[in-house]
Amino acid sequence: MENIEWKKFLIPYEHAVEELKVKFKSIRNELRTIGEYSPIEFVTGRVKKVSSILEKAKKLNVNSEEISEQIEDIAGIRIMCQFVEDIYTVVDYIRDRDGEDLEIVLEKDYITHFKDSGYRSYHVVIKYPIHTALGPKNILAEIQIRTLAMNFWAIIEHSLKYKYKQQIPNHIEDRLKKASDAAFKLDQEMSEIRHEIRQAQKFFEVRSNIVSSILQSVQTLYLSGRIKEANEFQERFNRLWEKGDTMELKILHKEINKLTQKYEPCE
Repeated sequence: MENIEWKKFLIPYEHAVEELKVKFKSIRNELRTIGEYSPIEFVTGRVKKVSSILEKAKKLNVNSEEISEQIEDIAGIRIMCQFVEDIYTVVDYIRDRDGEDLEIVLEKDYITHFKDSGYRSYHVVIKYPIHTALGPKNILAEIQIRTLAMNFWAIIEHSLKYKYKQQIPNHIEDRLKKASDAAFKLDQEMSEIRHEIRQAQKFFEVRSNIVSSILQSVQTLYLSGRIKEANEFQERFNRLWEKGDTMELKILHKEINKLTQKYEPCE
């Protein structure tokens, strides 16, 4: 294989990973900010190591000129979800952007059609435009969407493949398949009660936002010189916090919010 200036070659892929991470994290943060449920739990990304690129190129019989067109996952994004249903919601988000800031090249549903090893995930290969110092460039990137349980299993399997150089012993393979089935069974059980889980998470998030807002308002009163009111609200908050009374905290939140609208912190 001909010599490649790898540092220069990988720069667009590094940019793509960072940009795509920002895009999907922004979706998650926007939904949470407006009080909506986010199907995206968290996002990670990586650029494939040179040694891994060379190994894959050798396995696929790809020469150096074909690497950027034939190896789909040099830039990789991984999106974790709580529920299997969330995966398909995220896939719909990606489809909605097709033709705008990315182009879908290929979809691989390894959830409905999981691999013999037990691997489950949803892959979307995209063509993504990057603006480099040398001009625009379209690169391939792979987005993997999976549940936390699927991700845990995949990380373990990847480690074992590395240890055994892709030749995992049969008895360990059997255990991995059983573990995959167990992980998917867990996902199915969680899906059955996802409504209750999401309600509980929503309740916790609302309560957390109320608490943060009350404490910020108390600070505003202090900064505005309203020491007496600030102390009174702080004492009320402390009592309600100890009791865990969310309804009373909501009432307190409305009261203090109404009062603090009249004051701005002193310069």
